[in-house]
Amino acid sequence: MRAIFDERQLNHRPARYFRRGAYITHPEQAERAILIRDMLIANGFAIDSPRDFGDAPIKAVHDPAYVDFFKTAHRRWVEAAGEAEPIPTYHPGRRAGRPSRSIYGELGYYVTDTSVPLSEGMYEAIYWSAQTALEAAERVCAGERMVYALSRPPGHHALKDGANGFCVFNNAAIAANRLSERFGKVALLDIDTHTGNGSLDIFYDRADVFMCSIHVDPSDYPTFYLGYEDECGEGAGEGATLNLTLPSGADEALILSRFDEALSAITRFGARALVVSLGFDMAADDPLSEVKLTGRGFETMARAIVRLGLPTALVQEGGYLGPSLAKNAERFLTSCRDELAQGQPDRGAA
Repeated sequence: MRAIFDERQLNHRPARYFRRGAYITHPEQAERAILIRDMLIANGFAIDSPRDFGDAPIKAVHDPAYVDFFKTAHRRWVEAAGEAEPIPTYHPGRRAGRPSRSIYGELGYYVTDTSVPLSEGMYEAIYWSAQTALEAAERVCAGERMVYALSRPPGHHALKDGANGFCVFNNAAIAANRLSERFGKVALLDIDTHTGNGSLDIFYDRADVFMCSIHVDPSDYPTFYLGYEDECGEGAGEGATLNLTLPSGADEALILSRFDEALSAITRFGARALVVSLGFDMAADDPLSEVKLTGRGFETMARAIVRLGLPTALVQEGGYLGPSLAKNAERFLTSCRDELAQGQPDRGAA
């Protein structure tokens, strides 16, 4: 089992985050990827660099104008505002209107909250984060059984045309779209503590990608606006979305019970390949968590995912600088590798 990572993903280094009326140190730091990278090296994982697949696969799931905006956004901000902090202060509300020519208006149009400040190295980081996920998907398409994409910044909150929750390009959705071209029916399983709201937005009307997200009830927890259990898809995608919510404080038994429901639904859907939006922020000691998953729970999930027998791309999402981040990543990924070594059959091969 190989891992994919590119050092250029470390170039985005947001300093602070305006949250609940106050500034805090930004949780999405490059150090979180460094910890996981170093754990991979210590455990003997081969780490390869991604190829450059261009921006066409990114634009296949995101609005092209949205993608292009981020290529020059930081430079335009500096030209217009100098050293002022690049956080949007204008928003169209419920996506009314159209983009502005002003960097101030355009930033607010494409960035939905205050968690995605521009930085000089941001575009390079988000671009190579997406390429990392694409490399994993391409290798799965070529016959590798499971590949891990250490994508950073994360992506699953990124909407079709809106950055949200630390995320700009939806790496897992980009990977799932690529796998759908090869395998037809694909499942995207999101096991981050927060709703995979961006992936829901992207695939809500599609029948070929089954989107299943396990997350804390959004009625009182980010991402707030998507991820309710009565949201099941629409149009051709009706029935191809499943939200499995958790109460704040949910213990491991309840989390794993909902996880079992997700695996059963993926099997019923008839998925031929799988993408996992892999969040380690379900850990009890993660600074953004409100649930109580342990390292043993992550290991249980990992082995069950391998036992599905599907060609699988694992794409890193949340998991922040709590005490157990690297250890939980180690338990999950080494459990995947160990289970693969037992010779699980590939049910998705054509």
